[in-house]
Amino acid sequence: MRNPPVAKTAIPPQSGEGDLNSSPRRRDWQAEHINTEAREILDRDTQYFLHQSISTPCLNTIRKAEGIWIEDHAGKRYMDFHGNNLHHIGYGHPRLIEAITRQMHELSFAPRRYACDVAAQLAEKLAEITPGDLSKSLFTTGGSDAIEIALKMARVATGRFKTISFWDAFHGAGFGASSVGGEEMFRGGPVGPLLTGTEHVPPFGDYRNAWGVREGSAELCASQIRYVLEKEGDIGAVIAEPSRAVPYIAPPGFWQQVREACNEYGALLIFDEIPTGLGKTGSMFSCEHDQVVPDILVIGKGLGGGILPIAAAVCQPELDLTQDYAYGHYTHEKNPVTTRAALTTIQIIEEEGLVENAATTGEYALNRLFEMGEKHPLIGDVRGRGFLLGVELVKDRDSREPANEAADMVLYRSLAKGLSFKISMGNVLTLTPSLITTCEDIDFALKVIDESLCETERELGYA
Repeated sequence: MRNPPVAKTAIPPQSGEGDLNSSPRRRDWQAEHINTEAREILDRDTQYFLHQSISTPCLNTIRKAEGIWIEDHAGKRYMDFHGNNLHHIGYGHPRLIEAITRQMHELSFAPRRYACDVAAQLAEKLAEITPGDLSKSLFTTGGSDAIEIALKMARVATGRFKTISFWDAFHGAGFGASSVGGEEMFRGGPVGPLLTGTEHVPPFGDYRNAWGVREGSAELCASQIRYVLEKEGDIGAVIAEPSRAVPYIAPPGFWQQVREACNEYGALLIFDEIPTGLGKTGSMFSCEHDQVVPDILVIGKGLGGGILPIAAAVCQPELDLTQDYAYGHYTHEKNPVTTRAALTTIQIIEEEGLVENAATTGEYALNRLFEMGEKHPLIGDVRGRGFLLGVELVKDRDSREPANEAADMVLYRSLAKGLSFKISMGNVLTLTPSLITTCEDIDFALKVIDESLCETERELGYA
């Protein structure tokens, strides 16, 4: 088609899980911090990649990634408190690189008809570390594809195609994943119509929610899930992040209520732990804080150690029902190199005590952020668990009006000082450090944020 129609949306989508790449402040920051070599790379990247929100055009270039640090082509180093939630063991862990290199020399690929020892070891290890009786796996090269597998398995097991999920949730960019997801950026505009039967409910979160309440949002959310399960009568699955990555942490008892409602109405419970699993919240899986076992657990991102892409859907054994069909037949499903990366990553997390570090150092960080909340009028709320931390900025603490411009200012001031993180929902400073982060690293990062907040508050007339 030589002159295809140009698809446009009348209103740009609202901010979601990631910060936008269309900020004028981004352009100003680049003009000051991007050197000639980096500009040439950025221009080439912009020319040959399709443009889309959040990624292309890109913020900066990267030349090196090691530990909790990334370095650009100007030689500037940034402590990375973003990492796309995959740098759990730090970038370029030498033990992981050695294991991958050795595996490539021993066996670099396994055709799908042949069992691969290291892949079987990984499946066995996942059965060991996941909660309850979860023990049957399928592997993919990305979390979005693993979500697709979970959705298929729910249909097979229940004979139903409908789902319940949360608005504002992100479950991946695939067609099914974006259908159950709740971010306008991935499901809105000219892409539709999406999958039918994907019902959505507003998410819990007492500081900001669809009901306008300042307490009890989780009770309302649980009641609404139960209500939809009852009224629809044929929901196959409820799919959700047990800890919302914005972040919001469910109060005690919430997920037990959802689990009981699923059991009562014959729906499966699917937990998306792609960003929060493998220790991010100070437990190997965030659902363990609530002592709730899903029917299907989806893992990704950090599973490949920040080097190789691999994800998994881990199911209850009674969901092994598809022998005559192939719902997860991916070419690299049992790739020995990617599965070696995942197996080694889990071993590093266990042997280096990284889950415990996320719990203790994350608590230290959260307490420090609470102290900062007392100091800064822009901070409306601080929340999180482990190394999943959020600081919500507001124009006024009584009205709770989001301070999106201030958040943008703090982000680029922090980048200039050597700290990288992301903005969620337009006004939440979202900090997701590597599990190897120390209290000293936290002190550096929060000093940067503190200074950036002070500068922003002075500019906006708060101080």
